[in-house]
Amino acid sequence: MKREFMIKAITEDPQKVWDLIVIGGGASGLGTAVDATTRGYTTLLLEQADFAKGTSSRSTKLVHGGVRYLAQGDVSLVLEALHERGLLRQNAPHLVKNLAFIIPNYAWWSGPFYAIGMKVYDMMAGKLGLGPSEMISKEETVSAIPNIKTEGLKGGVIYYDGQFDDSRLAINLAQTFSKNNGTLANYFKVTGLLKTQDGLVAGVTATDVETGNIHQIKAKAVVNATGVFADEIRWMDDPKHKKSIRPSQGVHLVLNKDFLKGKSAIMIPKTDDDRVLFAVPWHDRVIVGTTDTPREVPELEPQPLEEEINFILKTAGRYLTRAPKREDVLSIFAGLRPLAAPDDENDQSTKEISRNHLLTVSLSGLITLTGGKWTTYRKMGEDTVDKVALVGGLEERPCITKNMPIHGYAQNFDHKDHLHIYGSDRAAILQVIEESPELGEKLHPHLDYLGAEVLWAVKEEMARTVEDVLARRVRALFMDARASMEMAPKVAAIMAQKLGRDQQWIEEQVTDYKKLAQRYILS
Repeated sequence: MKREFMIKAITEDPQKVWDLIVIGGGASGLGTAVDATTRGYTTLLLEQADFAKGTSSRSTKLVHGGVRYLAQGDVSLVLEALHERGLLRQNAPHLVKNLAFIIPNYAWWSGPFYAIGMKVYDMMAGKLGLGPSEMISKEETVSAIPNIKTEGLKGGVIYYDGQFDDSRLAINLAQTFSKNNGTLANYFKVTGLLKTQDGLVAGVTATDVETGNIHQIKAKAVVNATGVFADEIRWMDDPKHKKSIRPSQGVHLVLNKDFLKGKSAIMIPKTDDDRVLFAVPWHDRVIVGTTDTPREVPELEPQPLEEEINFILKTAGRYLTRAPKREDVLSIFAGLRPLAAPDDENDQSTKEISRNHLLTVSLSGLITLTGGKWTTYRKMGEDTVDKVALVGGLEERPCITKNMPIHGYAQNFDHKDHLHIYGSDRAAILQVIEESPELGEKLHPHLDYLGAEVLWAVKEEMARTVEDVLARRVRALFMDARASMEMAPKVAAIMAQKLGRDQQWIEEQVTDYKKLAQRYILS
């Protein structure tokens, strides 16, 4: 994927009419774009910042059916998510793996209660299940999680779900889209909608953020897949549109792996305020979260609230023998879920709002996709493109993504080798190191990332800034914000050489990145 080629494809024929323009380069936008282009529709995807810059890089890193939704009685969502979990595990094995979760039981009744619930979960997964759940003894629970608090512990329930790397999946979907004749651009912001004399949407006005050039791009259909920013696009369509998105903030703390000895994750199904809390091993770190806090204004860089930080630290401390403190947090990140606003405007709760995706078509023909989650991104795309064919008057063609390998697909790899997440691209990165041995050196002693990965991100993954690399191509910002700041000058230098940038660009990039990374450090 090379951005200059993509921009040429967008701008060389101003009269071209695309079958579909997708606004938004997160999970829902990429899922829609991949589905559309693989059906043979000419498809353009535009992202205002970087792919997965917002919510789609800030998840709990789980591909799951949704145990919590089962407790809420949302059986259809659980069935769909379990099915999609199995397909994603099948189509991207280099990014998705099985993970054991343990629910510790401190009350005599909770073991059988949760065991029955998880058996229902297993049954609903059917042949796409990842492993059978079962009750385990106190001794087995402690063996799996050596630093779980043992006072009052009765035993546990073990079940299996999936784990993945969210922004890496986004990049692989972008590559899958590109390989299938899709055209896409990051840092290309939609600022308006084109309409016919009859008031029907006929394309978009968009600005190339890097050059400031403004373009009018025509299309038979336009999909608004901008997540928490969906209302901004809908207001371009109809200034009187009633607010339809209720952002819900989820915060995660990242700790050293010593806080969760063992390979299993912990799932606390009911905290003080009826939330679910996870402590999950990920890339040699531990992610603890999450929260569910209503926010009013959507932001690309949402900030954790003090009460959210305290809630996570306090709750984790109840179950771990070594209670995490503020100074133990290596990084903290927040994301905003794009939940559909409830009918009751006075209802401030977001915990009960359905996580189902919702498709709406305005009178102008603008198609808006809201809600959903990473696990169901493929089904969201399928449903959206079915609607696109109807609204845009396109020839109906079947979806083919159910059993379609995602870029990087590979089955034989070593999970201990951090390059395994590149799947089939791993060999090309090793070739880069063979040609330039200095790029095989670590960028920081505390992290495994190599200079070759930076070059690869620029050359093949459309990384344009130091942040693109350190936050989403590699995950340094999310794993150790301080270490990532120390890596920034090396990363900028490698990027500048490939992009043809000067010393001033390097200095500006390092300054901008360090300013951003400070927000991920818990002082």
